[in-house]
Amino acid sequence: MAQQATAAARAAQGAGTVAGLARFFPEAAPVRIPVQLARGGEPGSNARPFTETTVIEFGTPREVLFACTTPLEFADVLRLRNSDGSLDIEAAVVAVQYHPGKTVVAARFIGDVPNWIVKP
Repeated sequence: MAQQATAAARAAQGAGTVAGLARFFPEAAPVRIPVQLARGGEPGSNARPFTETTVIEFGTPREVLFACTTPLEFADVLRLRNSDGSLDIEAAVVAVQYHPGKTVVAARFIGDVPNWIVKP
């Protein structure tokens, strides 16, 4: 005789994480690059500058993917800089996923990044 049982289902792997967003970027490769993230307010806007330490978790030849605690919006322009300054770039937000307490972001480089680790 069969018995009924219930089990908690696991959330889809990567759901709500940077890995989940990376599924939409086929060229994304895992990287672990600690950076300082900054955004300046546009003149006349209510946006305040911020800085936050985060880690670039995935990269493509043109984008970086990471999570942060600051709510960002599509087209926000950010500056990402690593500790030795060898990576100091501007990128525009191209994808955002909001989750309680964090924002998962994909941002596309503005301009050329000659020393980027992920090459086409």
